[in-house]
Amino acid sequence: MVRPPQALRSLCVRAIRRFTIHPVLPAALDPLGALMLNLRWSWHAGTRELFASIDPASRELAEQDPVALLGKVPQDRLAALAADPGFLRRLAEASADLQDYLVQPRWYQLEQAASGGAPWPSAIAYFSPEYGITAALPQYSGGLGILAGDHLKAASDLGVPLIGVGLLYRHGYFTQSLSVEGWQAERYPASDPNGLPLTLLRDAAGNAIRVSVTLAGSAALSAQIWVAQVGRVPLLLLDSYVEENDPELREITDRLYGGGTDHRLRQELLLGIGGVRAVRAYCASTGHPEPEVFHTNEGHAGFLGVERIREYVARGLAFGEALELCRAGTVFTTHTPVPAGIDRFPRDLVARQFDGPDWGAAGGLPLADILALGAETFADGDPGVFNMAVMGMRLAQRVNGVSKLHGSVSRQMFAGLWPGFDVAEVPITSVTNGVHAPTWVAPELVQLVAGPADAAASGPAAGGRSAGSAGSAGLSLVADPADDPVFWDRAAGDARRIWALRRQLRASLVAEARHRLRASWRQRGASEAELIWIDGVLDEDVLTIGFARRVPSYKRLTMMLHDPARLSALLLDPDRPVQIVVAGKAHPADDGGKQLIAQLVRFADQPQVRHRIVFLPDYDMALARTLVQGCDVWLNNPLRPLEACGTSGMKAALNGSLNLSVLDGWWDEWFDGHNGWAIPSADGVPDPARRDEVEAAALYDLIGKSVAPLFYDTGGDGRPERWLEMVSHAMRGLGPRALATRMVRQYVTDLYAPAARSSRALADPVSHGGAPFEGARELAAWKQRVIAAWPAVRIEHVEADDGDLSPGGRLTVRASVALGTLTPDDVMVEVVCGRAGESDEIIDPARSALALDEAVPGGVARYTGDAELGEPGPFGYTVRVLPRHRLLAGLAELGLVAVPDAPAGMVNGDLR
Repeated sequence: MVRPPQALRSLCVRAIRRFTIHPVLPAALDPLGALMLNLRWSWHAGTRELFASIDPASRELAEQDPVALLGKVPQDRLAALAADPGFLRRLAEASADLQDYLVQPRWYQLEQAASGGAPWPSAIAYFSPEYGITAALPQYSGGLGILAGDHLKAASDLGVPLIGVGLLYRHGYFTQSLSVEGWQAERYPASDPNGLPLTLLRDAAGNAIRVSVTLAGSAALSAQIWVAQVGRVPLLLLDSYVEENDPELREITDRLYGGGTDHRLRQELLLGIGGVRAVRAYCASTGHPEPEVFHTNEGHAGFLGVERIREYVARGLAFGEALELCRAGTVFTTHTPVPAGIDRFPRDLVARQFDGPDWGAAGGLPLADILALGAETFADGDPGVFNMAVMGMRLAQRVNGVSKLHGSVSRQMFAGLWPGFDVAEVPITSVTNGVHAPTWVAPELVQLVAGPADAAASGPAAGGRSAGSAGSAGLSLVADPADDPVFWDRAAGDARRIWALRRQLRASLVAEARHRLRASWRQRGASEAELIWIDGVLDEDVLTIGFARRVPSYKRLTMMLHDPARLSALLLDPDRPVQIVVAGKAHPADDGGKQLIAQLVRFADQPQVRHRIVFLPDYDMALARTLVQGCDVWLNNPLRPLEACGTSGMKAALNGSLNLSVLDGWWDEWFDGHNGWAIPSADGVPDPARRDEVEAAALYDLIGKSVAPLFYDTGGDGRPERWLEMVSHAMRGLGPRALATRMVRQYVTDLYAPAARSSRALADPVSHGGAPFEGARELAAWKQRVIAAWPAVRIEHVEADDGDLSPGGRLTVRASVALGTLTPDDVMVEVVCGRAGESDEIIDPARSALALDEAVPGGVARYTGDAELGEPGPFGYTVRVLPRHRLLAGLAELGLVAVPDAPAGMVNGDLR
């Protein structure tokens, strides 16, 4: 038998350097280069179709990695395409479409022009440790990175002038496989940036631009800057693999979330400090406007604030003045609902980093002031650690969580930073996450609902301010029709056609699951002859539940296994069977998470159920897209309230799936009783095992008694009408709200624009008699004076008039306040009133300002105002004093408040 020639391999001789050889494109195909290097192809179906036509046999590769596709296309094929008039016409159209997308005014520009108000930020720098843009650029591990990628894509579609900043990890996160026993194994394949859709930032002479950060011990860490063009948004990725670095320092950007404490600190120093310097270098070399606002996505990039303070100090400001300028223009988003999820470094380790000539007193940044930024000064805080989330909040005037519930949880977590204030008053707001519809919504759904003409529509009004204005077929001309609220009304009204499409998407999921499962079993050591059973795994006509996410313990991957007999009965029900597709990665250092995966794999390996439940290894964006498009139900059962948002269920909902979830994250906010199912949460059960038992039983009941019966309750036409009514209701209600464009618009109007106004108010010389930074100097001096004088502020006397105490009446309240060295202009005096609880706490308090009657300099100021009486029942009131300044973002910003001494009791309405 003649065997085909085999490539010669050497196991003992290995390459010391890996690089990519690029094909030579004929001149006629030059526009392919620009299309390939702009990651808009990852969410633009037309561009992906163009790439697929280059090599129809490699359609999957074309859709996921056109750089790799072009690397394998023979030169003769490229020459043929260069002479093909039809292909060249499509190439020209795609190139022109991209150029229009990049330069035409979009929502940001049109809304700004129409408002006629103060200009919005000229640019916003967005920092994140990971980005999920496409599976071809594996720089993400989970939800934080996917959210960051969707944020950039939506900003691009809206024309928001964002600059993304991150690190380029040469080994990314990791690829996951399974051992024979089902134990997770990790591999970190090396990637060559030259083989990725990236360009190296160079100066006019063609030299690579580099930034440098001085580490502890005066070691200089250099990094080059790779640019990933995400539509209109440049994403700057810092790379420490440069020759001038010592071998140890080259490895700083080796892998995402790898290494020990020293390694992680160095990564975060490079991300924050080096990231700001990379932004400066990029703007100087390209002419891009300098950012007015800096957005820190989680605490990993928090050191960007220290670098910005250093910049201001170098321009002549004192540390406190520079801090105020930094805070005014910074937005901090926390994604962490538990203290254990926050980066905390040993205080001494951080001190060694900043105890050098670049940062110490000689540089105008006293070490004590830097360390104070991350100090846990609240009750039960650890004085020996430096808390990155705490630093993020102290360096940002605007802080937000990522769902309403998470905002509430965050206010409770960090209330110690604002002592004296009720949890509800802690200045942490929320912007609920969204997902980028063009990335996650099945193209078949877009075509079905929008039609071919609308699906391809884009133009000057793309993403414009009249998002609901109709085009020729009823949809506005947006970057993708699925990003238009009109689309979801149409989808909801066409549930029957969507049902047929759901079966098609379910069949695609079944095919992909079989393909991946076969590859996994082969990798685990099975022979092809042993895997005939995989051809019968899953069924395109069976109710399909999806569960895919990272695998920390609180997400409870194995809660479904709590009663294996009940789960098996659901899977094998002869009339209403259920099938479950599971995917997820545990952190390499999390043996507990790996044990959960192994437990689920062992269950799924059992011959009697393996055709109904599968675990698919190496969860990535490509698999995630197939899952959220193909599943009928999306399962989420975290320990409430530990899920900050959880956007995978949003992606599924946009594809016509229904959510079955604990009321946590976004589902707590948007579940209405008819758009899916809520798994009851046993919040009051202290024993974790008992809590899992109770909630697992509720899950089985919901699947067996509500979900499955509704899915299989079909009429004569084979369609489940009540199920489809539920799908229609969910798509109509959740579609517009779950969009990343809604999220980014909210960031712009609620956080970015106010941050820019605050920053200008502190820096603008025109508003302050021509003196630059006078506002910052004024605010810093005022804060210093108020903080020093506050211990002398006290409420000496409060009284109220007797009178009509009926509901809706008004109670006149008078207060005498000793201000010490402060003046009435420095404070706000309020009456706080409302229904009184059993411990005299005021429930749902209402607040109103008291007016100044008279003030004696250095003495007592007297105030009067009214408290509005509420419903019949116990009622209480008090008075408090707060610092007030026109440049504060809110009255709680300083964390200072004065209240009356604890009273002996209430006598005739007078507080004594």
